[in-house]
Amino acid sequence: MATYQTILYEKADGVGTLTINRPEHFNGMTVRMLRETYECLLEAAADPDLRILVLTGAGRSFCPGADLKGGSEDEPRDDPIYYHVPRLLHEMPALTIAAINGACAGAGFGWACGADIRVAARSANFSTAFLRVAVAGDMGLPWSLPRLVGASKARELSFLCEKFSAEEAHRIGLVARVWDDDVFRQEVDAMVKRLAAMAPRALRTMKAHYVAAERMGFKEYLELETERHWVLVRSEDFREAARAFVEKRDPVFKNR
Repeated sequence: MATYQTILYEKADGVGTLTINRPEHFNGMTVRMLRETYECLLEAAADPDLRILVLTGAGRSFCPGADLKGGSEDEPRDDPIYYHVPRLLHEMPALTIAAINGACAGAGFGWACGADIRVAARSANFSTAFLRVAVAGDMGLPWSLPRLVGASKARELSFLCEKFSAEEAHRIGLVARVWDDDVFRQEVDAMVKRLAAMAPRALRTMKAHYVAAERMGFKEYLELETERHWVLVRSEDFREAARAFVEKRDPVFKNR
């Protein structure tokens, strides 16, 4: 992986952590950050050993959207392809988790909505925010947000752009879990560890199923799902899972 100025990327035991790293600016998004995040995710998506990717923020914020104060010095114009960060989060083979540790608004909100699972610290707050700064939005919210909270709620959040709490985000189904701030990192780590212990091929195939199902009719999808299912049933990991179940022990998967 390359060295970055606005993000950090670490990987251990099949888990990658991409940390938005401008805490002195509350992780406000700049053109450089947009580019670096896209390039990092593009490389991560091609990593066959990556099982889980966690997106989070350094310090007390996740990402409040564009840095309207401190981002003007940042590089030349951005390339439109960099706005595909949420698509990479949504479609990359690894399971993606947005660990929202603080303010999550605007473009940062769009990034979070691209992930497979969102979890939040209790102090986190959310807003679509775009209309407050006289733009209609980016990062694909009209595509992703209705799929998460429903069409009517997505429009309400987008047009009124009111700030709402982590508890409200959980109530409407935007986030899967809310944990107290003092245990947030530990709870995220525990969830990630549990998911990373799943059979790698099955985990990636389930992710691929959800991506494929969005594009297919029911009949076409079932044909694809059944074909992939029988590949997994014939795998060594499936046989190990069956033995472990009978023997009442944890399975040891070999990604075969």
